[in-house]
Amino acid sequence: MVLADRVVDDAALTIADGRIASLDAVGSGPEIDLRGAWLLPGLVDLHCDAIEKEIEPRPGVHFPLDFAIANTDKRNAAAGITTVFHALSFAHDELGVRNVAMAAEIARGIHAFRPHGLVDNRVHARYEITDPAGFPVLGALIAEGDLELISFMDHSPGQGQFKTLDAYRDYIVRTYHRTPADAERMAREKMAGRDSASARVESLATDARACGVRMASHDDDSAERVRAMAALGVTVSEFPVNLEAATAARAAGLATIFGAPNVLRGGSQSGSMRAVDAIAQGVADGLCADYAPAAMLAAVFRLPSVSGLGMPAAVRLVTRAPALSVGLADRGEIAPGLRADLVAVREVAGFPQVTHAWSAGRLAYAATYPD
Repeated sequence: MVLADRVVDDAALTIADGRIASLDAVGSGPEIDLRGAWLLPGLVDLHCDAIEKEIEPRPGVHFPLDFAIANTDKRNAAAGITTVFHALSFAHDELGVRNVAMAAEIARGIHAFRPHGLVDNRVHARYEITDPAGFPVLGALIAEGDLELISFMDHSPGQGQFKTLDAYRDYIVRTYHRTPADAERMAREKMAGRDSASARVESLATDARACGVRMASHDDDSAERVRAMAALGVTVSEFPVNLEAATAARAAGLATIFGAPNVLRGGSQSGSMRAVDAIAQGVADGLCADYAPAAMLAAVFRLPSVSGLGMPAAVRLVTRAPALSVGLADRGEIAPGLRADLVAVREVAGFPQVTHAWSAGRLAYAATYPD
């Protein structure tokens, strides 16, 4: 059993009314023997866009939303993720599901499904701040209560993830199979939208604060940008691209979140800061799935060998730290009184695999692997 500060062998806990009632005590209800397994808090994922591939597995091929949302819910339970913020891009000129109208439809669909979910499904709206079209739609979603987290991102060339116009153009051509001319047009439109972006961001931040919606910044690349985001009430800096930005975020009281796939792959797909380096420098507070839910648990079990972190510290990166960064103090740790979000894990053929997952004390997933 992985507690906040230690690992306990031969341990027991009791669940009652959806919460952890006690440790090292056996209750009167049914017993589950997890001998030989690890027991962790349920994973908390602040940013994962894997739902996009469930909806659009191939370019132009779309599944019904209710089917895709339910399937994503099952995948998260199997990955040990008991709280997930589905990251939806509100970027009008992007392709496939990354446009304003479809993103809004998905957000409302996720909220309609929430009472039926195996896990706690929430919405993370990623707002491309150079896009005027997303502004009124996001304002409406905030007012309706259809999102829990909004992040401000700027993918225009010359800063952040795309340091040059060539880098942006190459990404669009390679990822979306657009012509170089189309990619350059998209880049120019994003760059032109920068001038009016600040007013839209400030307005949405005001609405978010009023409605209790948490805020994050995306791909911070400088201390100046971090300070501007902190002034708006942002509490999370996701994927800071360099040490300067990550250090500034920590100094400003923002939690820094890096990608778990970055840990497994040994680096960032865009050439930004490596997650293991951020951990070594003491500027990483948490990890998220980014685009691969199964990567979170795998990263936890890999970190002790590549970073020197002990198991409690590695587990905290995907549980308590991200939960606290968005105000969810009721989960992310095995302690009496907290939500009974729990994950049992066994190593199968050298990899950690989830055998059981509980969400608020309810068994959400179970699998039996051959001995």
